Amino acid sequence: MTGVLRGGVVGAGVFGAFHARQYARLPGVTLAAVFDPDLSRAKALAEPLGGQGFDRMDAFLAAVDVVTIASPAVVHGEQALAAIAAGKPVYVEKPIAVTVDEAEAIAEAARAKGLVVACGHQERALFQAIGLFDVPEPPRRLEAVRHGTPSDRNLDVSTVLDLMVHDLDLALALCDGEPVSAEGEGTRVPPGSWDTAVAEVTFDDGFVAAFDVSRCAPERRRTMRLVYSSGEVQIDFLSRSFRNTTAWPLNRDFAETPAARDPLAVSLQSFLAAVRGEAPAPLVGARDAARAVDLALGVEQALEQG
Repeated sequence: MTGVLRGGVVGAGVFGAFHARQYARLPGVTLAAVFDPDLSRAKALAEPLGGQGFDRMDAFLAAVDVVTIASPAVVHGEQALAAIAAGKPVYVEKPIAVTVDEAEAIAEAARAKGLVVACGHQERALFQAIGLFDVPEPPRRLEAVRHGTPSDRNLDVSTVLDLMVHDLDLALALCDGEPVSAEGEGTRVPPGSWDTAVAEVTFDDGFVAAFDVSRCAPERRRTMRLVYSSGEVQIDFLSRSFRNTTAWPLNRDFAETPAARDPLAVSLQSFLAAVRGEAPAPLVGARDAARAVDLALGVEQALEQG
């Protein structure tokens, strides 16, 4: 695709608004349309940004060139597949789907039609900016803490698919091995979907990743510790800082990079570059996003058993 792309956003909530504003300001794309079952919400988001609001998916898809799915996670799969069927490249907020079958169906449908599909695992952009993907030795252990305060958003899925999936994706991206086992325990507050979870995943190359997530914590915490043979890297995602005792140089000024200042913009720009043929792939494609879903559901199964 060339020329100015017409961007469309599915979902007029908080994340939909983030994406709509990006399409309205990024070069080479405009916000053309917003879809939401509530037409008044769709119009309220779209019209001030120069777009149209729709409550019919077919009409919405006819008005756009590229689509962001920013609706509740439980409908990501069906809406992404509808967009692909209409011939539209798709950026799906994480998780790409809530079942492995749906995630793999998205990847296969996109491959069959030759369409770009990206997923919103934006913190890979931060890892690129720090230089962690360029470290020439594999990590031996990862320890991630991701605590959020209570919110009424994303309660349609567990905290594993909501929060932990970010760090599961980063673990998969850092490690060349495959996960072979998962153990964990968690709580439901009130009984229902998992609201806190502590899990440990072992990979076939000996790499071990430990995760601690909560969406009902008293304060936000987002940290990661990476252990290498030559030392450790300790990251604080909230302060955009890290401590490095390894032998490998990392970018201490990463907080000043576009990836740190606006990771959503960097992630969307990588998607749009892939759509235009200016890049071979987006930051995170459908297959990688499907792996993160598969591992997240494996952790949920471990929680049920543990």
